[in-house]
Amino acid sequence: CLIAQHALGPAVALSHVSALVMHGIATYGVPLDNVHVTRLDGGASRSEAGVVHHRAQCLTDELVELGGGLATPPHRAAVEASTLTDGEGALVHFDSLLFSVDDDHDKLMRQIAVMNSWPNTQHLLIPARMAVAGAQSPGESRGRWLFWRQGLPIPECQYKVYDDQGQLIATTDWGWPGLGVLGEFDGEMKYGRLLKPGQDPGDVVFAEKQREDLVRDLTSCTFIRLIWRDYYRQRITAERVSRRLGVRHRF
Repeated sequence: CLIAQHALGPAVALSHVSALVMHGIATYGVPLDNVHVTRLDGGASRSEAGVVHHRAQCLTDELVELGGGLATPPHRAAVEASTLTDGEGALVHFDSLLFSVDDDHDKLMRQIAVMNSWPNTQHLLIPARMAVAGAQSPGESRGRWLFWRQGLPIPECQYKVYDDQGQLIATTDWGWPGLGVLGEFDGEMKYGRLLKPGQDPGDVVFAEKQREDLVRDLTSCTFIRLIWRDYYRQRITAERVSRRLGVRHRF
């Protein structure tokens, strides 16, 4: 991104998914093999040499300096990038924006309203309304999208579990406390992040099992865990989750 930005100079600003990456916002469903820029000099839209040039209204005073050049601000970049993907990808972008950069949900909704006449924005209102600042990973966001698409109850994000003394014991990715179910997404990197120096991976898995057992004891809730593969077989996953929740799913 930076190489293309510096090569093109002040005639462009990083935008769309390229600005999203530079702002440290998670992406999903958008290829990262091209650099996306918005023309500031009235140049035409085109794709060449791995750079996608967009032509759109872009006021200089709304741009931010990033990596030695200009870029669209995070809320606009999240909406721009989401025009290139579906609602699931948009929810990942919006959740990450609210968690990583700015938890002002009203600001996101105002950005959607400003850009509602742009092409491919019609599908963004639902994921924007669903977006929350609590979701900490694309896996959590994709889970909530699956629950919504399959007509399942939407869980609380980052559900906190306390002991009898009011001490925080654990925070689960999803919580349906009224239905007696808690849930977590297990990504491939989860246990690697939990690994401390000199600790064996098996110790981490055992500690996680102990944590889950303690949460069960404190809440009397059952647990459900999803992995990446579950999102590619949504009907089967929805049936499993609905059985655990004791509700019917839509499809």
